[in-house]
Amino acid sequence: QVQLVESGGGLVQAGGSLKLSCAASGRTFTNYIIGWFRQAPGKEREFVAAISRRGAGTHYADSVKGRFTISRDNALNTGYLQMMSLKPEDTAVYYCAADSGGLFTTVAVQRPERYTDWGQGTQVTVSS
Repeated sequence: QVQLVESGGGLVQAGGSLKLSCAASGRTFTNYIIGWFRQAPGKEREFVAAISRRGAGTHYADSVKGRFTISRDNALNTGYLQMMSLKPEDTAVYYCAADSGGLFTTVAVQRPERYTDWGQGTQVTVSS
């Protein structure tokens, strides 16, 4: 099991930027695919982005492609989500998640049920 702690959320105006961090502890970080999901009030949790264990592979939801960038620093056991050109519809609680067991495929990484460990979430609010 790996423990995940998100940080970096906050209130930002539309068009602004935020960088979320996901600090991991407890197990070898490079064993895990890291995913970011978000959940807005009254909506289901949705996939945002994922990155492979060594960082060579990434995948994004169409809604954030070209605006968000996922990365990781395995030396620091930390994942990141750089969010730019934020829109009010990006408002949600953002969660990072870790998956140790699967292959990195664009279909599989979008499924929240494959992730075994989750952070507590960080709120991102984008005002219009």
